[in-house]
Amino acid sequence: MGKVAAKIKVMPQSPEIDLDELQERLEDSLPEGAKINGFERDEVAFGLVALLPTVIVPDDTGGTEAVEEGFSNVEGVESVEVENVGRI
Repeated sequence: MGKVAAKIKVMPQSPEIDLDELQERLEDSLPEGAKINGFERDEVAFGLVALLPTVIVPDDTGGTEAVEEGFSNVEGVESVEVENVGRI
């Protein structure tokens, strides 16, 4: 069984969102078997900063759909978009 690494772009609803708290909520929303292998931050515009977690999921779980759905349901998240996916 292999693993898949995905970089996911998470846009907060506003620049006022506390990114450290948002990171914690994202980590808490992960489905079983998934883990975050680090966060990057990307300044988008007008003070808005996107979070870019790299998520590791088992290959047999059907990809990143469960992670995307979990992230989408987190308070303060505007949108979730997969940037890159690869096997490790």
